[in-house]
Amino acid sequence: MTAKERKINKRKANVYKNAGQLLLVGSITGGFAGAVVCLYTLLAQRGEKFSQNAYAFVRENPVFLPLLFAVLALGAFLLSVAIYLVPMIKGSGIPQTEGATRGRLRFKWYRDAVAMFASSLLSIFLGLSAGSEGPSLFIGAASGEGVATLLKRNEMIRRYQVTGGACAGLAVAFNAPLTGMAFAFEEAHKRFTPEVFICAFSSVVFALVVRNGLYALFGLQASSFFENYLFPQGAVSDGKFFLFLVLSAVICGALGVLFYKWTFLLARLFSKIKGKSSFKRIFFRMLTAVLLGGVFSLLSAYLMGGGHGLIESLGTNGGENASFQSAFAFPLVGGLLLVGVLKFIITGVNMGAGVPCGAFIPMLAVGACIGSLLNQAWLGLGMSAGYCDFLVMVCMATFFTAIVKAPITGIVMICELTWSFSALLPVVIGVAIGYFIGDLSRTDSIYEELLEKFEREQGIRARAQREVFTLSLHDGCIAEKREVRDVLWPAGVRVVEIRRGEELILPDGDSVLLSGDVLTLVCRTDEPDKVKAELLEIAR
Repeated sequence: MTAKERKINKRKANVYKNAGQLLLVGSITGGFAGAVVCLYTLLAQRGEKFSQNAYAFVRENPVFLPLLFAVLALGAFLLSVAIYLVPMIKGSGIPQTEGATRGRLRFKWYRDAVAMFASSLLSIFLGLSAGSEGPSLFIGAASGEGVATLLKRNEMIRRYQVTGGACAGLAVAFNAPLTGMAFAFEEAHKRFTPEVFICAFSSVVFALVVRNGLYALFGLQASSFFENYLFPQGAVSDGKFFLFLVLSAVICGALGVLFYKWTFLLARLFSKIKGKSSFKRIFFRMLTAVLLGGVFSLLSAYLMGGGHGLIESLGTNGGENASFQSAFAFPLVGGLLLVGVLKFIITGVNMGAGVPCGAFIPMLAVGACIGSLLNQAWLGLGMSAGYCDFLVMVCMATFFTAIVKAPITGIVMICELTWSFSALLPVVIGVAIGYFIGDLSRTDSIYEELLEKFEREQGIRARAQREVFTLSLHDGCIAEKREVRDVLWPAGVRVVEIRRGEELILPDGDSVLLSGDVLTLVCRTDEPDKVKAELLEIAR
Protein backbone atom coordinates (compact mmCIF):
# COMPACT_ATOMS: atom_id res chain seq x y z
CA MET A 1 0.00 0.00 0.00
CA THR A 2 1.40 3.37 -1.00
CA ALA A 3 1.74 6.34 1.36
CA LYS A 4 -1.01 8.13 -0.56
CA GLU A 5 -3.40 5.16 -0.14
CA ARG A 6 -2.61 4.93 3.57
CA LYS A 7 -3.33 8.62 3.92
CA ILE A 8 -6.68 8.27 2.10
CA ASN A 9 -7.67 5.26 4.22
CA LYS A 10 -6.74 7.10 7.40
CA ARG A 11 -8.86 10.06 6.41
CA LYS A 12 -11.83 7.81 5.54
CA ALA A 13 -11.50 6.04 8.89
CA ASN A 14 -11.52 9.39 10.70
CA VAL A 15 -14.58 10.51 8.75
CA TYR A 16 -16.48 7.29 9.52
CA LYS A 17 -15.42 7.44 13.16
CA ASN A 18 -16.54 11.06 13.47
CA ALA A 19 -19.87 10.40 11.70
CA GLY A 20 -20.53 7.34 13.86
CA GLN A 21 -19.73 9.28 17.01
CA LEU A 22 -22.07 12.10 16.00
CA LEU A 23 -24.85 9.65 15.18
CA LEU A 24 -24.47 7.91 18.53
CA VAL A 25 -24.25 11.03 20.71
CA GLY A 26 -27.01 12.69 18.66
CA SER A 27 -29.31 9.75 19.35
CA ILE A 28 -28.57 9.82 23.08
CA THR A 29 -29.02 13.59 23.15
CA GLY A 30 -32.34 13.34 21.30
CA GLY A 31 -33.67 10.66 23.63
CA PHE A 32 -32.77 12.60 26.77
CA ALA A 33 -33.91 15.99 25.44
CA GLY A 34 -37.12 14.46 24.06
CA ALA A 35 -38.08 13.05 27.46
CA VAL A 36 -37.33 16.27 29.36
CA VAL A 37 -39.02 18.58 26.84
CA CYS A 38 -42.04 16.29 26.52
CA LEU A 39 -42.55 16.50 30.29
CA TYR A 40 -42.12 20.27 30.12
CA THR A 41 -44.65 20.78 27.30
CA LEU A 42 -47.26 18.60 29.05
CA LEU A 43 -46.87 20.66 32.23
CA ALA A 44 -47.04 23.87 30.19
CA GLN A 45 -50.35 22.76 28.66
CA ARG A 46 -51.71 22.05 32.13
CA GLY A 47 -50.42 25.40 33.36
CA GLU A 48 -52.15 27.29 30.57
CA LYS A 49 -55.48 25.59 31.31
CA PHE A 50 -55.06 26.26 35.02
CA SER A 51 -54.36 29.96 34.50
CA GLN A 52 -57.31 30.33 32.11
CA ASN A 53 -59.64 28.83 34.71
CA ALA A 54 -58.16 30.97 37.49
CA TYR A 55 -58.58 34.23 35.52
CA ALA A 56 -62.12 33.25 34.51
CA PHE A 57 -62.93 32.74 38.20
CA VAL A 58 -61.50 36.16 39.11
CA ARG A 59 -63.48 37.85 36.31
CA GLU A 60 -66.66 36.38 37.77
CA ASN A 61 -65.59 37.19 41.35
CA PRO A 62 -63.82 40.60 41.35
CA VAL A 63 -63.44 40.43 45.11
CA PHE A 64 -60.40 38.22 44.48
CA LEU A 65 -58.59 40.86 42.42
CA PRO A 66 -56.28 41.91 45.31
CA LEU A 67 -55.30 38.28 45.83
CA LEU A 68 -54.56 37.88 42.11
CA PHE A 69 -52.25 40.90 42.05
CA ALA A 70 -50.54 39.75 45.24
CA VAL A 71 -49.82 36.40 43.55
CA LEU A 72 -48.55 38.21 40.44
CA ALA A 73 -46.22 40.37 42.57
CA LEU A 74 -44.91 37.25 44.32
CA GLY A 75 -44.42 35.59 40.94
CA ALA A 76 -42.48 38.62 39.70
CA PHE A 77 -40.25 38.39 42.78
CA LEU A 78 -39.55 34.69 42.18
CA LEU A 79 -38.77 35.32 38.51
CA SER A 80 -36.40 38.10 39.53
CA VAL A 81 -34.58 35.80 41.95
CA ALA A 82 -34.23 33.16 39.23
CA ILE A 83 -32.81 35.66 36.68
CA TYR A 84 -30.51 37.23 39.27
CA LEU A 85 -29.05 33.84 40.21
CA VAL A 86 -29.07 32.38 36.67
CA PRO A 87 -28.78 35.21 34.10
CA MET A 88 -28.68 32.67 31.25
CA ILE A 89 -32.47 32.15 31.46
CA LYS A 90 -33.37 35.74 30.68
CA GLY A 91 -35.98 36.02 27.91
CA SER A 92 -37.07 33.15 25.70
CA GLY A 93 -33.66 31.46 25.79
CA ILE A 94 -33.33 31.25 22.00
CA PRO A 95 -30.56 33.92 21.73
CA GLN A 96 -28.54 32.18 24.45
CA THR A 97 -29.06 28.83 22.72
CA GLU A 98 -27.77 30.24 19.44
CA GLY A 99 -24.76 31.63 21.30
CA ALA A 100 -24.06 28.20 22.82
CA THR A 101 -24.25 26.40 19.47
CA ARG A 102 -21.65 28.83 18.08
CA GLY A 103 -19.37 28.53 21.10
CA ARG A 104 -19.94 32.10 22.25
CA LEU A 105 -21.71 31.05 25.47
CA ARG A 106 -21.50 28.00 27.68
CA PHE A 107 -24.33 26.30 29.58
CA LYS A 108 -24.10 25.10 33.16
CA TRP A 109 -26.59 22.54 32.03
CA TYR A 110 -28.21 21.25 35.24
CA ARG A 111 -28.58 24.73 36.73
CA ASP A 112 -29.72 26.45 33.52
CA ALA A 113 -32.16 23.70 32.48
CA VAL A 114 -33.82 23.50 35.90
CA ALA A 115 -34.03 27.30 36.23
CA MET A 116 -35.59 27.77 32.77
CA PHE A 117 -37.92 24.79 33.31
CA ALA A 118 -39.27 26.24 36.56
CA SER A 119 -39.30 29.96 35.72
CA SER A 120 -40.96 29.64 32.30
CA LEU A 121 -43.60 27.31 33.78
CA LEU A 122 -44.18 29.92 36.46
CA SER A 123 -44.74 32.56 33.76
CA ILE A 124 -47.34 30.31 32.15
CA PHE A 125 -49.07 29.54 35.46
CA LEU A 126 -49.22 33.29 36.15
CA GLY A 127 -51.31 33.66 32.98
CA LEU A 128 -48.83 35.76 31.01
CA SER A 129 -48.64 35.93 27.23
CA ALA A 130 -46.03 33.17 27.37
CA GLY A 131 -45.27 30.36 24.96
CA SER A 132 -43.39 27.16 25.70
CA GLU A 133 -41.50 26.76 22.40
CA GLY A 134 -38.50 29.02 23.11
CA PRO A 135 -37.89 27.50 26.57
CA SER A 136 -38.32 24.01 25.04
CA LEU A 137 -35.52 24.79 22.62
CA PHE A 138 -33.34 26.13 25.49
CA ILE A 139 -34.04 23.12 27.72
CA GLY A 140 -33.24 20.76 24.84
CA ALA A 141 -29.95 22.56 24.19
CA ALA A 142 -29.01 22.44 27.88
CA SER A 143 -29.85 18.71 27.85
CA GLY A 144 -27.42 18.31 24.93
CA GLU A 145 -24.76 20.08 26.99
CA GLY A 146 -25.51 17.70 29.85
CA VAL A 147 -25.09 14.58 27.71
CA ALA A 148 -21.81 15.96 26.30
CA THR A 149 -20.54 16.62 29.83
CA LEU A 150 -21.51 13.18 31.12
CA LEU A 151 -19.96 11.46 28.08
CA LYS A 152 -16.87 13.73 28.32
CA ARG A 153 -16.97 14.79 24.67
CA ASN A 154 -14.58 17.35 23.22
CA GLU A 155 -15.55 20.95 22.57
CA MET A 156 -16.52 20.46 18.94
CA ILE A 157 -18.74 17.42 19.57
CA ARG A 158 -20.26 19.28 22.53
CA ARG A 159 -21.40 22.10 20.26
CA TYR A 160 -22.99 19.63 17.86
CA GLN A 161 -24.80 18.02 20.80
CA VAL A 162 -26.08 21.39 21.98
CA THR A 163 -27.36 21.96 18.44
CA GLY A 164 -28.99 18.52 18.36
CA GLY A 165 -30.64 19.11 21.73
CA ALA A 166 -32.01 22.47 20.57
CA CYS A 167 -33.43 20.90 17.39
CA ALA A 168 -34.96 18.10 19.44
CA GLY A 169 -36.57 20.57 21.85
CA LEU A 170 -38.16 22.60 19.06
CA ALA A 171 -39.29 19.47 17.19
CA VAL A 172 -40.96 18.03 20.30
CA ALA A 173 -42.65 21.33 21.19
CA PHE A 174 -44.12 21.72 17.68
CA ASN A 175 -44.30 18.03 16.69
CA ALA A 176 -42.42 19.28 13.62
CA PRO A 177 -39.14 17.47 12.84
CA LEU A 178 -38.26 19.45 9.71
CA THR A 179 -38.73 22.75 11.54
CA GLY A 180 -36.33 21.56 14.23
CA MET A 181 -33.73 20.63 11.63
CA ALA A 182 -34.22 23.87 9.68
CA PHE A 183 -33.41 25.76 12.88
CA ALA A 184 -30.00 24.03 13.02
CA PHE A 185 -29.04 25.06 9.50
CA GLU A 186 -30.56 28.53 9.30
CA GLU A 187 -30.37 29.92 12.83
CA ALA A 188 -27.92 27.92 14.95
CA HIS A 189 -24.99 27.51 12.52
CA LYS A 190 -26.23 29.47 9.49
CA ARG A 191 -24.81 26.82 7.15
CA PHE A 192 -25.30 23.23 6.05
CA THR A 193 -22.59 20.65 6.77
CA PRO A 194 -22.78 16.85 6.99
CA GLU A 195 -21.99 17.00 10.72
CA VAL A 196 -24.80 19.44 11.49
CA PHE A 197 -27.20 17.28 9.46
CA ILE A 198 -26.20 14.02 11.18
CA CYS A 199 -26.49 15.45 14.67
CA ALA A 200 -29.75 17.31 13.97
CA PHE A 201 -31.33 14.35 12.18
CA SER A 202 -30.44 11.74 14.80
CA SER A 203 -31.45 13.99 17.70
CA VAL A 204 -34.81 14.94 16.20
CA VAL A 205 -35.72 11.37 15.21
CA PHE A 206 -34.94 9.89 18.62
CA ALA A 207 -36.59 12.81 20.44
CA LEU A 208 -39.85 12.25 18.56
CA VAL A 209 -39.66 8.48 19.11
CA VAL A 210 -39.36 9.11 22.85
CA ARG A 211 -42.14 11.72 22.71
CA ASN A 212 -44.52 9.40 20.88
CA GLY A 213 -43.70 6.61 23.30
CA LEU A 214 -44.47 8.81 26.30
CA TYR A 215 -47.70 10.01 24.70
CA ALA A 216 -48.75 6.41 24.16
CA LEU A 217 -47.84 5.59 27.77
CA PHE A 218 -49.96 8.48 29.07
CA GLY A 219 -52.84 7.71 26.68
CA LEU A 220 -52.38 10.96 24.75
CA GLN A 221 -52.52 11.53 21.02
CA ALA A 222 -50.08 13.66 19.06
CA SER A 223 -51.81 15.72 16.39
CA SER A 224 -51.02 18.51 13.99
CA PHE A 225 -50.68 21.91 15.58
CA PHE A 226 -53.33 23.90 13.73
CA GLU A 227 -56.18 21.66 12.62
CA ASN A 228 -58.87 24.27 11.97
CA TYR A 229 -57.48 25.55 8.68
CA LEU A 230 -58.80 24.38 5.31
CA PHE A 231 -56.96 24.92 2.02
CA PRO A 232 -58.27 24.34 -1.51
CA GLN A 233 -56.57 21.45 -3.25
CA GLY A 234 -54.42 22.11 -6.30
CA ALA A 235 -52.48 25.14 -7.45
CA VAL A 236 -53.73 28.63 -6.70
CA SER A 237 -54.52 30.37 -9.99
CA ASP A 238 -56.68 33.33 -8.94
CA GLY A 239 -54.78 36.46 -9.98
CA LYS A 240 -56.89 38.67 -7.70
CA PHE A 241 -55.88 36.59 -4.68
CA PHE A 242 -52.17 37.07 -5.46
CA LEU A 243 -52.73 40.83 -5.51
CA PHE A 244 -54.31 40.65 -2.05
CA LEU A 245 -51.49 38.34 -0.95
CA VAL A 246 -48.78 40.79 -1.97
CA LEU A 247 -50.55 43.69 -0.26
CA SER A 248 -50.99 41.60 2.90
CA ALA A 249 -47.33 40.57 2.89
CA VAL A 250 -46.20 44.19 2.58
CA ILE A 251 -48.40 45.20 5.52
CA CYS A 252 -47.24 42.26 7.66
CA GLY A 253 -43.58 42.90 6.81
CA ALA A 254 -43.91 46.55 7.82
CA LEU A 255 -45.67 45.61 11.08
CA GLY A 256 -42.95 43.01 11.75
CA VAL A 257 -40.31 45.73 11.50
CA LEU A 258 -42.45 47.89 13.80
CA PHE A 259 -42.59 45.05 16.33
CA TYR A 260 -38.80 44.71 16.15
CA LYS A 261 -38.30 48.40 16.86
CA TRP A 262 -40.98 48.37 19.59
CA THR A 263 -39.22 45.53 21.40
CA PHE A 264 -35.85 47.27 21.44
CA LEU A 265 -37.41 50.60 22.37
CA LEU A 266 -38.85 48.89 25.44
CA ALA A 267 -35.52 47.17 26.13
CA ARG A 268 -33.78 50.58 26.11
CA LEU A 269 -36.42 52.04 28.42
CA PHE A 270 -36.08 49.12 30.84
CA SER A 271 -32.28 49.47 30.78
CA LYS A 272 -32.59 53.07 32.02
CA ILE A 273 -34.20 51.92 35.26
CA LYS A 274 -32.00 53.01 38.15
CA GLY A 275 -31.57 51.16 41.40
CA LYS A 276 -29.09 50.55 44.18
CA SER A 277 -28.65 46.92 43.14
CA SER A 278 -28.97 44.86 39.99
CA PHE A 279 -31.64 42.73 41.71
CA LYS A 280 -33.88 45.76 42.24
CA ARG A 281 -33.57 46.69 38.58
CA ILE A 282 -34.47 43.14 37.54
CA PHE A 283 -37.39 43.08 39.97
CA PHE A 284 -38.81 46.34 38.65
CA ARG A 285 -38.70 45.00 35.09
CA MET A 286 -40.36 41.74 36.07
CA LEU A 287 -42.98 43.47 38.21
CA THR A 288 -43.91 45.87 35.40
CA ALA A 289 -44.18 43.10 32.80
CA VAL A 290 -46.01 40.62 35.04
CA LEU A 291 -48.57 43.10 36.38
CA LEU A 292 -49.26 44.49 32.92
CA GLY A 293 -49.58 40.94 31.62
CA GLY A 294 -52.04 40.14 34.40
CA VAL A 295 -54.18 43.17 33.52
CA PHE A 296 -54.23 42.18 29.83
CA SER A 297 -55.12 38.57 30.70
CA LEU A 298 -58.05 39.81 32.78
CA LEU A 299 -59.36 41.64 29.72
CA SER A 300 -59.44 38.57 27.47
CA ALA A 301 -58.47 34.90 27.61
CA TYR A 302 -57.09 35.33 24.06
CA LEU A 303 -54.20 37.33 25.53
CA MET A 304 -53.09 34.49 27.82
CA GLY A 305 -50.58 31.76 27.03
CA GLY A 306 -48.74 31.42 23.77
CA GLY A 307 -51.73 31.96 21.52
CA HIS A 308 -52.44 28.43 20.27
CA GLY A 309 -56.15 28.80 21.06
CA LEU A 310 -56.30 32.23 19.45
CA ILE A 311 -54.72 30.97 16.22
CA GLU A 312 -57.00 27.92 16.16
CA SER A 313 -60.08 30.09 16.69
CA LEU A 314 -59.27 32.06 13.54
CA GLY A 315 -59.45 28.98 11.28
CA THR A 316 -62.61 28.43 9.23
CA ASN A 317 -62.95 24.77 10.25
CA GLY A 318 -63.17 25.41 13.99
CA GLY A 319 -66.91 25.09 14.30
CA GLU A 320 -69.09 27.19 16.53
CA ASN A 321 -67.18 26.51 19.75
CA ALA A 322 -63.73 27.14 18.31
CA SER A 323 -64.45 30.18 16.15
CA PHE A 324 -63.27 33.59 17.29
CA GLN A 325 -65.72 35.20 19.69
CA SER A 326 -65.58 38.98 19.57
CA ALA A 327 -63.84 40.38 22.61
CA PHE A 328 -64.88 43.34 24.78
CA ALA A 329 -68.44 43.35 23.33
CA PHE A 330 -67.04 44.90 20.13
CA PRO A 331 -67.98 43.81 16.61
CA LEU A 332 -65.75 41.12 15.10
CA VAL A 333 -63.32 43.55 13.46
CA GLY A 334 -63.04 45.67 16.61
CA GLY A 335 -62.44 42.63 18.80
CA LEU A 336 -59.80 41.26 16.45
CA LEU A 337 -58.07 44.64 16.25
CA LEU A 338 -57.96 45.08 20.02
CA VAL A 339 -56.74 41.53 20.69
CA GLY A 340 -54.07 41.86 18.00
CA VAL A 341 -52.83 45.24 19.29
CA LEU A 342 -52.73 44.11 22.92
CA LYS A 343 -50.94 40.85 22.00
CA PHE A 344 -48.46 42.92 19.99
CA ILE A 345 -47.85 45.21 22.97
CA ILE A 346 -47.50 42.60 25.70
CA THR A 347 -45.29 40.27 23.65
CA GLY A 348 -42.90 43.18 23.05
CA VAL A 349 -43.01 44.05 26.75
CA ASN A 350 -42.08 40.48 27.73
CA MET A 351 -39.19 40.38 25.27
CA GLY A 352 -37.96 43.85 26.21
CA ALA A 353 -38.09 43.12 29.94
CA GLY A 354 -36.52 39.67 29.57
CA VAL A 355 -39.32 37.62 31.13
CA PRO A 356 -38.40 33.90 30.97
CA CYS A 357 -41.08 32.84 28.51
CA GLY A 358 -41.41 31.98 24.85
CA ALA A 359 -42.32 34.56 22.19
CA PHE A 360 -42.32 32.17 19.22
CA ILE A 361 -46.04 31.36 19.19
CA PRO A 362 -47.12 34.81 20.48
CA MET A 363 -45.48 36.33 17.38
CA LEU A 364 -47.35 33.87 15.16
CA ALA A 365 -50.59 34.75 17.00
CA VAL A 366 -50.08 38.45 16.23
CA GLY A 367 -49.50 37.55 12.56
CA ALA A 368 -52.70 35.47 12.57
CA CYS A 369 -54.70 38.41 13.94
CA ILE A 370 -53.31 40.66 11.20
CA GLY A 371 -54.27 38.07 8.59
CA SER A 372 -57.82 37.75 9.92
CA LEU A 373 -58.26 41.52 9.93
CA LEU A 374 -57.01 41.76 6.35
CA ASN A 375 -59.41 38.96 5.37
CA GLN A 376 -62.30 41.14 6.48
CA ALA A 377 -61.05 43.96 4.26
CA TRP A 378 -60.26 41.83 1.20
CA LEU A 379 -63.56 39.92 1.35
CA GLY A 380 -65.30 43.25 0.91
CA LEU A 381 -63.16 43.88 -2.18
CA GLY A 382 -64.05 40.57 -3.80
CA MET A 383 -61.56 38.00 -2.52
CA SER A 384 -62.94 34.45 -2.45
CA ALA A 385 -63.73 33.20 1.07
CA GLY A 386 -61.91 29.94 0.22
CA TYR A 387 -58.57 31.77 0.46
CA CYS A 388 -59.05 33.18 3.96
CA ASP A 389 -57.04 30.44 5.69
CA PHE A 390 -54.30 30.78 3.09
CA LEU A 391 -53.98 34.45 3.96
CA VAL A 392 -53.80 33.85 7.73
CA MET A 393 -50.93 31.38 7.22
CA VAL A 394 -49.13 33.78 4.88
CA CYS A 395 -49.42 36.62 7.39
CA MET A 396 -48.13 34.43 10.24
CA ALA A 397 -45.07 33.37 8.25
CA THR A 398 -44.42 36.86 6.87
CA PHE A 399 -44.67 38.59 10.25
CA PHE A 400 -42.37 35.98 11.81
CA THR A 401 -39.81 36.23 8.99
CA ALA A 402 -39.65 40.03 9.05
CA ILE A 403 -38.72 39.82 12.76
CA VAL A 404 -36.55 36.70 12.96
CA LYS A 405 -35.05 36.81 9.41
CA ALA A 406 -35.35 33.03 9.05
CA PRO A 407 -37.33 32.50 5.82
CA ILE A 408 -36.69 28.74 5.39
CA THR A 409 -37.72 28.04 8.97
CA GLY A 410 -40.85 30.14 8.47
CA ILE A 411 -41.88 28.28 5.31
CA VAL A 412 -41.19 24.80 6.69
CA MET A 413 -42.86 25.61 10.00
CA ILE A 414 -46.15 26.72 8.47
CA CYS A 415 -46.36 23.67 6.20
CA GLU A 416 -45.61 21.29 9.08
CA LEU A 417 -47.92 22.95 11.59
CA THR A 418 -50.85 22.66 9.18
CA TRP A 419 -49.83 19.32 7.65
CA SER A 420 -50.55 20.80 4.23
CA PHE A 421 -48.35 21.88 1.34
CA SER A 422 -51.22 23.52 -0.55
CA ALA A 423 -50.23 26.89 0.93
CA LEU A 424 -46.56 26.48 -0.03
CA LEU A 425 -46.45 28.91 -2.97
CA PRO A 426 -48.42 31.70 -1.23
CA VAL A 427 -46.28 31.30 1.91
CA VAL A 428 -43.04 31.40 -0.11
CA ILE A 429 -44.17 34.63 -1.80
CA GLY A 430 -45.20 36.20 1.51
CA VAL A 431 -42.00 35.18 3.30
CA ALA A 432 -39.85 36.55 0.47
CA ILE A 433 -41.62 39.91 0.68
CA GLY A 434 -41.36 39.99 4.48
CA TYR A 435 -37.65 39.20 4.36
CA PHE A 436 -37.09 41.89 1.70
CA ILE A 437 -38.89 44.52 3.78
CA GLY A 438 -36.85 43.56 6.86
CA ASP A 439 -33.69 43.84 4.76
CA LEU A 440 -34.71 47.27 3.44
CA SER A 441 -35.24 48.39 7.03
CA ARG A 442 -31.69 47.22 7.88
CA THR A 443 -32.86 45.12 10.80
CA ASP A 444 -30.98 42.01 11.87
CA SER A 445 -32.64 38.92 13.31
CA ILE A 446 -34.21 39.86 16.63
CA TYR A 447 -32.48 36.88 18.24
CA GLU A 448 -29.08 38.02 16.94
CA GLU A 449 -29.61 41.46 18.45
CA LEU A 450 -30.80 40.00 21.74
CA LEU A 451 -27.72 37.74 21.85
CA GLU A 452 -25.40 40.70 21.38
CA LYS A 453 -27.32 42.62 24.04
CA PHE A 454 -26.99 39.68 26.45
CA GLU A 455 -23.23 39.46 25.84
CA ARG A 456 -22.83 43.19 26.54
CA GLU A 457 -24.85 42.94 29.76
CA GLN A 458 -22.79 39.98 30.97
CA GLY A 459 -19.50 41.75 30.15
CA ILE A 460 -18.39 39.00 27.75
CA ARG A 461 -17.36 41.39 25.00
CA ALA A 462 -15.60 43.74 27.40
CA ARG A 463 -13.38 40.90 28.70
CA ALA A 464 -12.45 39.60 25.25
CA GLN A 465 -8.91 40.21 23.99
CA ARG A 466 -7.45 39.79 20.52
CA GLU A 467 -5.53 36.51 20.24
CA VAL A 468 -3.42 35.10 17.38
CA PHE A 469 -2.96 31.35 16.88
CA THR A 470 -0.75 29.32 14.55
CA LEU A 471 -1.99 25.88 13.55
CA SER A 472 -0.51 23.08 11.43
CA LEU A 473 -2.96 20.62 9.83
CA HIS A 474 -2.12 16.92 10.22
CA ASP A 475 -2.91 14.11 7.77
CA GLY A 476 -6.51 12.90 8.09
CA CYS A 477 -7.61 15.77 10.33
CA ILE A 478 -11.19 17.08 10.31
CA ALA A 479 -10.28 20.20 8.33
CA GLU A 480 -8.38 18.43 5.55
CA LYS A 481 -9.87 18.91 2.04
CA ARG A 482 -12.62 21.15 3.36
CA GLU A 483 -13.41 24.72 2.47
CA VAL A 484 -12.70 27.21 5.22
CA ARG A 485 -16.41 28.01 5.67
CA ASP A 486 -17.29 24.34 6.25
CA VAL A 487 -15.08 23.86 9.31
CA LEU A 488 -16.71 24.36 12.72
CA TRP A 489 -14.19 26.88 14.06
CA PRO A 490 -14.39 28.21 17.62
CA ALA A 491 -16.55 31.29 18.02
CA GLY A 492 -15.17 34.37 16.30
CA VAL A 493 -12.12 32.65 14.79
CA ARG A 494 -11.02 33.88 11.36
CA VAL A 495 -8.39 32.25 9.14
CA VAL A 496 -6.28 35.18 7.91
CA GLU A 497 -3.36 33.35 6.32
CA ILE A 498 -2.52 29.94 4.89
CA ARG A 499 1.12 29.00 4.31
CA ARG A 500 1.46 26.04 1.93
CA GLY A 501 5.14 25.29 1.49
CA GLU A 502 6.61 28.44 0.00
CA GLU A 503 3.21 29.75 -1.08
CA LEU A 504 1.35 32.32 1.00
CA ILE A 505 -2.45 32.32 0.54
CA LEU A 506 -4.86 34.99 1.73
CA PRO A 507 -7.96 32.80 2.18
CA ASP A 508 -11.65 33.35 1.71
CA GLY A 509 -14.56 31.04 2.53
CA ASP A 510 -13.97 28.97 -0.63
CA SER A 511 -10.30 28.22 0.11
CA VAL A 512 -9.68 24.46 0.45
CA LEU A 513 -7.47 23.34 3.33
CA LEU A 514 -4.85 20.60 2.86
CA SER A 515 -2.73 18.60 5.26
CA GLY A 516 0.57 20.34 5.97
CA ASP A 517 -0.99 23.81 5.71
CA VAL A 518 0.10 26.21 8.42
CA LEU A 519 -2.77 28.49 9.36
CA THR A 520 -2.71 31.86 11.09
CA LEU A 521 -5.96 32.53 12.91
CA VAL A 522 -7.21 35.50 14.94
CA CYS A 523 -10.16 35.97 17.25
CA ARG A 524 -11.36 37.98 20.20
CA THR A 525 -11.96 35.77 23.22
CA ASP A 526 -11.87 35.78 27.00
CA GLU A 527 -10.95 32.05 27.04
CA PRO A 528 -7.79 31.64 24.87
CA ASP A 529 -6.87 28.24 26.37
CA LYS A 530 -10.25 26.78 25.46
CA VAL A 531 -10.01 28.16 21.91
CA LYS A 532 -6.51 26.70 21.52
CA ALA A 533 -7.67 23.26 22.71
CA GLU A 534 -10.58 23.32 20.26
CA LEU A 535 -8.29 24.30 17.38
CA LEU A 536 -5.98 21.37 18.18
CA GLU A 537 -8.97 19.00 17.95
CA ILE A 538 -9.64 20.32 14.44
CA ALA A 539 -5.99 20.07 13.32
CA ARG A 540 -5.12 16.57 14.60
